[in-house]
Amino acid sequence: MHIWAVANQKGGVGKTTTVVSLAGLLADAGHRVLMVDLDPHGSLTSYFRFDPDSIEQSAYNLFQVSGKIPTDLPPSLILETGHPNLSLLPSSTALATLERHAQAQGGMGLVISKTLAILWDDYDYVLIDSPPVLGVLMINALAACQQLVIPVQTEFLAIKGLERMVRTLTMINRARKRPVPFLIVPTLFDRRTQASNKSLRSLKDTYEELVWQSVIPVDTKLRDASTAGIAPSALDSSSRGIQAYENLMNSLLDSAG
Repeated sequence: MHIWAVANQKGGVGKTTTVVSLAGLLADAGHRVLMVDLDPHGSLTSYFRFDPDSIEQSAYNLFQVSGKIPTDLPPSLILETGHPNLSLLPSSTALATLERHAQAQGGMGLVISKTLAILWDDYDYVLIDSPPVLGVLMINALAACQQLVIPVQTEFLAIKGLERMVRTLTMINRARKRPVPFLIVPTLFDRRTQASNKSLRSLKDTYEELVWQSVIPVDTKLRDASTAGIAPSALDSSSRGIQAYENLMNSLLDSAG
């Protein structure tokens, strides 16, 4: 099992689009793929037409277990998306209450790691959609993953937000036996605007080899796929956006060896 997390401490930078695009492409290649939605807003869950406000079985159930997670629990929470080889462990808005209990309960930082250990033989790839807030849910995503993708919108405020994410990652890596490798991915790039081009240059100047050498462009086909509730590759595999994500997928696969 290969576990990739997608995270940034700023919203609106393309995290959910990145998860569903990469997951769909991996599934298209014949891999068994699980998406894990750890964002209480439930954008990934809503993407596939499940309601995080009313859903009864979700990732939240995993955090309610005291002690060892029963081996039959994680499989019972997983939903099919309608896309071949692509499954979802959904979010619930109840996840937002976890921060209040995390300090008192303790030991909540490895819930997802333990869950994926149970599912280890069932999936080839797991992609985790993390919330844009440093807390127990992001800690779970970073603790579980083997590769981190950090989408960053090519605009000034998003780049400032990246500084917080890199500081967080530095802190997390001090506590890990093996530092998690990460790749900064410029998203929502519009080559027609000076702001996008200037922001991209700033990213590359500041973070150099940590930045993916290509970009994810603005592409209305990605929004259309969200409206339809299907993986972008199922809507139009030849679109600029999905071709860019295919290049990103190949870069991640190459770096993983």
